[in-house]
Amino acid sequence: MNKNTLRVIPLGGLGEIGKNMMALEYNDEIVVIDCGIMFPRADMPGVDVVIPDIAYLIANQEKVRGIFLTHGHEDHIGALPYLLREMDVPIYGTELTLGLVRVRLEDRKIHNASLQTIAPSETIDLDEFSVTPFRVNHSIPDAVGFIIDTPLGLVIHTGDFKIDHTPVDGIQFDLTAIAQAGDDGVLLLMADSTYAEMAGYTPSEQIVGDAFDNIIGSAEGRVIIASFASLISRVQQAIDAAYKYDRILTVTGRSMVDNVAMALDMGYLEDPNNVVRKLHEVKNIPQEKIVLMTTGAQGEPTSALVRMSNKSHRDVTIESGDTVIISSNPIPGNELLVSQTIDNLFKIGARVFYSRLSEVHVRGHASREELKLMINLANPEYFIPVHGDFRHLQLHAEIAQSLGVPRENTFTLVNGNILEINENKAHRATSLDYETIYIDGPIDSPTLVDVNENILEDRKKLGNTGIIIVTIACDKKSGNMLGEPNIIARGFVDVENPNELWDRCRKVVTKSLKKQLKPSSNSNEIEKTMKDSLSSFLYQETRQRPVILPVKVEV
Repeated sequence: MNKNTLRVIPLGGLGEIGKNMMALEYNDEIVVIDCGIMFPRADMPGVDVVIPDIAYLIANQEKVRGIFLTHGHEDHIGALPYLLREMDVPIYGTELTLGLVRVRLEDRKIHNASLQTIAPSETIDLDEFSVTPFRVNHSIPDAVGFIIDTPLGLVIHTGDFKIDHTPVDGIQFDLTAIAQAGDDGVLLLMADSTYAEMAGYTPSEQIVGDAFDNIIGSAEGRVIIASFASLISRVQQAIDAAYKYDRILTVTGRSMVDNVAMALDMGYLEDPNNVVRKLHEVKNIPQEKIVLMTTGAQGEPTSALVRMSNKSHRDVTIESGDTVIISSNPIPGNELLVSQTIDNLFKIGARVFYSRLSEVHVRGHASREELKLMINLANPEYFIPVHGDFRHLQLHAEIAQSLGVPRENTFTLVNGNILEINENKAHRATSLDYETIYIDGPIDSPTLVDVNENILEDRKKLGNTGIIIVTIACDKKSGNMLGEPNIIARGFVDVENPNELWDRCRKVVTKSLKKQLKPSSNSNEIEKTMKDSLSSFLYQETRQRPVILPVKVEV
């Protein structure tokens, strides 16, 4: 890398939804924006979370001066426990964001992290960079973007944003800060692209409050609201509606309980009328007087909402006559889980409200007209769309070009790409050797597993075609087979006469090994022959390719 060059290095969130992470490097200093997880899709069996590849940061950790957090959603803070196991680095965030971080770190038994509270318009001066947060609207309070002063000029990172003129917390987007930076000259704008497909403007959060009011006001029985645990604004709207209709609000789901307690303690939730009660305190209160907030809006099999619907929750069972509000949109890849959950709720006899039927959720991201306003105010020399699938990034780049940013100055990057900017130009440099990191197991587990692509493919294949274990026992001295091969099948294709098929399989394996079995035979070569011969035979017979596990035992 040449000296006096600004390097822009996306480590997550570009070309995908989630695990947002961006690094900026200048000479011997690196600042990082966000450190999030991605929730596993249906095609990631056994995976708990997906995290950014932080190998570059670990290799250069003496340069990393801080992680700057835009807000407290899991796709922006959730990977911090994994990073902090590898690196000791200051974490900067607003009060609510750090409150949510503390909950996550305590839950995962991580102590002594350096958490530095920042406030909008307050500048953090480092050596090469000066970082100033500015207020944005999102679906969570205390969200910010960053204006970063570099030796080459100003860089703006919007974080997730929309422009809401009636936000739940009453705090407006600081458009003046963007306009002022635009007047001073913006070298690079990096802006949220998640809803670059959507025309017009994103509706205000106030619409959700109105929907809650109407539904809770007309509900005859208990009302259950499912949302993300970090959507503090939704909880406030539920508290307000519960109080208006003389109901008590209680909370279940560990992360939801922890977050609500923290937000109440810090003053980000207001409950002057003592509407919020603990779950055990509402057991003797009539059902028609209860509003229950819970996790599980994404249909996760182990979530509180799903366990309530299948009668496996310890304290709550959804019954006919309940009203259920699902206040979220499905994360890409979770559509089937959410659909199944909604169907199950209808089968129980609950009244169900979700985003296709009612305005019980609005997106927290800017639509096309708001994206245009951001680009026009910043008037950047260079533009990078961030946060979103590749089509979102490309559409956002085209919006920037339509507003006058030259095509050669817009860069649609994906994770691991590197953009280098010097005084004269910007160009793509050699990309990092980037890998997606799949995690199987909780962060505090001693058996934490990094699942690679090969393991993931094996799991998919096992789920699709099943497994066959074929075992042979051989005499250690002579090498001869002792009896017939033993075959065990699980999850394989159903056949009319399985015993006849397994008899033929044994003959195929035995015949394939006739010339190989001798005292000096290589076990790996024998197992390969067993696998190849059986795989070929089964495909001819069934047109299926199950996972075959060959085992040779010497006795």
